[in-house]
Amino acid sequence: MKRSSGGRLCATVAVSALSFALVTGCSDGGSKAAADQGPARKALSAAELKKLIVTQHELPGYAVGEVTEARGRRITTDKAACGPLTRVLSGLAPTEAPASTDRMVTENAKKRPSAKPTSLDDLDEGEFEKTMRTSLDRDVTTVALASYDGDGAERALTSLSAAVTACAGGFTGRQAGTAVRFTRVAVEKAVGGGDASVAFAATMRQEDDGDGAGTALVHAEVDRHGSTVSVYFTSNLGAMMAEKAYRVTPAVVKAQETRLK
Repeated sequence: MKRSSGGRLCATVAVSALSFALVTGCSDGGSKAAADQGPARKALSAAELKKLIVTQHELPGYAVGEVTEARGRRITTDKAACGPLTRVLSGLAPTEAPASTDRMVTENAKKRPSAKPTSLDDLDEGEFEKTMRTSLDRDVTTVALASYDGDGAERALTSLSAAVTACAGGFTGRQAGTAVRFTRVAVEKAVGGGDASVAFAATMRQEDDGDGAGTALVHAEVDRHGSTVSVYFTSNLGAMMAEKAYRVTPAVVKAQETRLK
């Protein structure tokens, strides 16, 4: 059975995809992550952050575990102004922090309407693509907590906001030796809250390799809770392939925010 070039392209772009965008907002309120205020604030330790990061208990329907090596591969860029963006797209805080910790949260696979197992070789092109999209249609979110001394957390969000503005027209990054071209970085509405938030979506372009060119979208958000920032980077390969809208997973953000209050 011969698959169309369109199907291969969707899969290639989705698997290669990385992206970002931004939104700022402010609200009042205290949290466990901020016992002190102002310049005298001290960063929490890595041990303290590990007690605050989301766990399996808070997220039924998801698998919470260590960040995989592939997921944790760092994205870099020669464009210094875009550095905070590539850090967040790598599941890191926008700037270097004294202490941090992370987890990977994967949505459980959706059950297919038919319980009868079928070999992929028995499917026609349309059924094959639908099956692939369904199996891959689940959010994968890297969650990270990072804590700063003084006003470091505020400056981290400021640097990310500046990067979204400076790199809105796109830039080229590298991951594991492979060039990744981002064509657009756009502001999005934040899912969470805290003292301030920055949310963004990034569009990645897969250059023509014989199958044509295509784009894919990923989403990220950074929320500040006192001296601590929470980072969320979400991708969904099935949604990318189907060109279906998705966003940073609300259930994950809500669960993490609850632990920081």
